[in-house]
Amino acid sequence: MSILDLIALLVSLAAIFTFINIHYLKLSTTIGLMILALGMSISILGIGVLYPPIREVAENIMKNFDFTEVLLNVMLSFLLFAGAMHVDIQKLKEEGLAVGLLALLGTLISTFVVGTLMYYVLNGLLGFNMSFIYCLLFGALISPTDPIAVLAILKTTKISKNLSIKIEGESLFNDGIGVVVFLTILAIATGSSGAEVTVGSVLMLFGQEVIGGILLGLALGFLAYYLLVIIDNEHTELEVLATLSIVLVGSQLASHFHISGPLAMVVIGLIVGQGNSSEHEEGIAGSYVIKFWELIDESLNAILFILIGLEILVIINAFNVSFLYAGLISIGVVLFARWLGVTIPLLIMLPFRNFEKGTIGMLTWGGLRGGISVALALSLTDKNFKIDPSISNLIISCTYCVVLFSVLVQGMTIKKLIPKPKNADVIDS
Repeated sequence: MSILDLIALLVSLAAIFTFINIHYLKLSTTIGLMILALGMSISILGIGVLYPPIREVAENIMKNFDFTEVLLNVMLSFLLFAGAMHVDIQKLKEEGLAVGLLALLGTLISTFVVGTLMYYVLNGLLGFNMSFIYCLLFGALISPTDPIAVLAILKTTKISKNLSIKIEGESLFNDGIGVVVFLTILAIATGSSGAEVTVGSVLMLFGQEVIGGILLGLALGFLAYYLLVIIDNEHTELEVLATLSIVLVGSQLASHFHISGPLAMVVIGLIVGQGNSSEHEEGIAGSYVIKFWELIDESLNAILFILIGLEILVIINAFNVSFLYAGLISIGVVLFARWLGVTIPLLIMLPFRNFEKGTIGMLTWGGLRGGISVALALSLTDKNFKIDPSISNLIISCTYCVVLFSVLVQGMTIKKLIPKPKNADVIDS
């Protein structure tokens, strides 16, 4: 199947599933599409028992589709830029310390808590032979919240601006932290760096990825801002082309210089989107540009969650009962680690400020995992890493279980945890 054939298939499925969801299921778009894609995958597996060629064709299509490459190097840049354009930058400044602590300290806490608990669960309880470093690797890829999943779900909820910006800001900024931690642990586990991993090399990697990504985002963001000021809504097609080219060039530069593309896209989106979150004025990007990126956001989100649902066709071959037990236990472990990763940073800030009631519960349950975790897990099958297939399959299975629970269960019930507005602002789990 050619690239054009695959695009035609995915776009057609997105249109059909969206129609079914809007008129019949009436669920959040991402959740509805993922349920339909999972249903189609399970149907194909069932039909495949009676007529194997159908299952073989579907599996071959998904095996030849590089989910990791498409998501991390193509779709993610567009989705993060589009999402960041709608973030209230003034509110983000007010909540900057909380967002920073959650993104940095919270991710690190969660990584080590997940890694440590899963080591004892997998080896002591379930009888696997899994080294601690690979358990940490799972913790690193599953700990960062997925901005795509989070932003998609938050669009359907009504929560306070302060709480919303904490969830949005953390999910947008913790990718850089999560990827650096993941790459560092992967280098230690596989020896792929070719050099000894030290504190200095980790700090160098952090500086290159995170600081480099922010600097690239600032440079291209102000360039885009300057171009939009010059155009001044006189030529809407030129505004669209300008923002589109900035995103494409920025993602390629980030990849070339080995810096954080996600952080660069977030910074560019925040700069270009200044004022767009205000109800009283239009931002520097005109309404035509905003609508264009909303269309891109909705379309790519639809395709992404369909792909997550279809990935079960590939993952099911490596799945077994023991992997299922590990996956179910990992759901509880990840939630507990998320709770600690939220509680500790907020308790550190508690002497300096108060938080509205329900903040910890909302941040814990609202920390959704999605396509990024799946993409990082699937990257472990790269032959260059020389990871034992039994280890990579176990990590992929646990990741998929957590993502399914996160999007379907947490995503569908998050509205029940929305705090009722009260005058008293206290921290409460």
